[in-house]
Amino acid sequence: MTQTELGSAASDEMAQLKTRSTFGLHSLYQRLILWVCEDAFLRREDTVRVGNLRYCFEEFAFDIDRRELHRRAEVVSIAPQVFDLLEYLIRNRERVVSKDDLIKAVWNGRIVSDAALTTRLNAVRAAIGDTGEEQRFIKTLPRKGFRFVGQVRETREVADPSPSDAPESALTLPDKPSIAVLPFENMSGDPEQEYFADGMVEEITTALSRFKWLFVIARNSSFTYKGKVVNVKQVGRELGVRYVLEGSVRKAAGKVRITGQLIDAVTGAHIWADRFERDLTDVFALQDEVTVAVVSAIQPKLLLTEIALATRQRPENLTAYDFFLRGLPQFNLATREGNTEAMRLARRALELDPRFGPVAALAGNCHMQNVLQGYAVDPQFERKEAVRLAHLALSIDDSDPDTLARAAVILAFMVGDCESEIEMADRAVVLNPNSFWAWHCRGWVYKVAGLPEDAIRNFERAIRMSPVDPLLHRSFTGMGCAFIELGRFDEAIAAGKKALRQNPSFPTSYRCLASAFAHLGRDAEAREAAARLLEVDPSFTISAYIARGGQSNSKLLIEGLRKTGLPE
Repeated sequence: MTQTELGSAASDEMAQLKTRSTFGLHSLYQRLILWVCEDAFLRREDTVRVGNLRYCFEEFAFDIDRRELHRRAEVVSIAPQVFDLLEYLIRNRERVVSKDDLIKAVWNGRIVSDAALTTRLNAVRAAIGDTGEEQRFIKTLPRKGFRFVGQVRETREVADPSPSDAPESALTLPDKPSIAVLPFENMSGDPEQEYFADGMVEEITTALSRFKWLFVIARNSSFTYKGKVVNVKQVGRELGVRYVLEGSVRKAAGKVRITGQLIDAVTGAHIWADRFERDLTDVFALQDEVTVAVVSAIQPKLLLTEIALATRQRPENLTAYDFFLRGLPQFNLATREGNTEAMRLARRALELDPRFGPVAALAGNCHMQNVLQGYAVDPQFERKEAVRLAHLALSIDDSDPDTLARAAVILAFMVGDCESEIEMADRAVVLNPNSFWAWHCRGWVYKVAGLPEDAIRNFERAIRMSPVDPLLHRSFTGMGCAFIELGRFDEAIAAGKKALRQNPSFPTSYRCLASAFAHLGRDAEAREAAARLLEVDPSFTISAYIARGGQSNSKLLIEGLRKTGLPE
């Protein structure tokens, strides 16, 4: 209940008490009771603490109480006077404010030149991504003044008198990441957009539910908050989730603008925010497109946030899931040391939970990398362990898309029964078409199977699914190797360079570049890439590389490596 509502309730109760006293005994004792009750009502109203007031517009959140301007997940640096000017414009957005209004409110009536006022207004526009020409947010009306014309959503958290005491209805958080997608607010005033917004929220909820490591609240529960001003922390407690996704939809000039923000419901921190603008043509195609964009943006953010939470926990409090989360970034490093640590953490997780399918698949991946990158002391043992763990993961849960994808890659490289692995990889993307990892692994399976064109399409889809993923270097490298087999050496070089910008220590990227440069006769660059390869993989030889099974169906790649003069 808001402060206004509490005040209204108090007034109603007082009125009833006064009415009863009119028809009852008019004794001094009764009047004393009335005074005590009146004081109690006033005290009760005073105990309600009103939380931070925020004005939200597009990807911005303007926090009045903290005096902060947020653009998506970042805090925008803004001078105090510029902040005051923006606050006044937003608070008075229903009218045109004159130059004199601004000077009186912000400069306390002091004399301010037109140039100084223009400078400050330009600073406001710069802070919120506006310009004097575009005027998306702040409109200048000649000889009249200025008006904030952006669509604003006002939010204010109302805290309980004892915020440290969780309500009795608070649910315990699940033992894996949990999220609720709240109904998106229709800011266009067009009822048709209501259906579009609701349909899109359903699509996003369904897409997120395909990630088995996520606990997703069903639509029916989330939609009980439709049309209400919500306190995100309260929503988190009532639904028992750690994360809340909220957003808005606005239609203008044949376009639809969707904003979304992902919030940690425990701390109230903003994890991610973005804006998507699309032409309003095919509504269902538009829903699909925006769903992919939203899910592919927030899924890696959620995972990275969970990894950060796990790494901050004390070792004695770690569970199997925490060990798994700690192992993922170590595996992503693609170094000997990182791979060893990832395997150690995966083993610890399996000791705690022998039926943890994803961690068994991760351990198998580590053994496979030991073989392919030449880290293995006993390659035959590593190969057998990789296969054993892949089969273990599948026996635990062969319907988990990420587990299927990891197992398909392991078996493709370590066994080579491509028909079976292609079927597994295909099933993984059907189970979760929004998974970067499923598309990425499918790309490698098709590459090993000697289908480079199909491999490239899968890698491209993976990169589109997660354009900031920490594993992008592996996707770009896979594309590069596939381009080499198609004789598209310039494209292979472009992909290899992108991979190295993501991770300058990944040996496969240097092999890709060295081979592609050599095929084009760019000998100096080929020798440089080969030298860098030997720096990160000193024991590399072409024959050992072939024996590892590092690049099945990679005849042109091997030919290129031989042209560089790398040791046989």
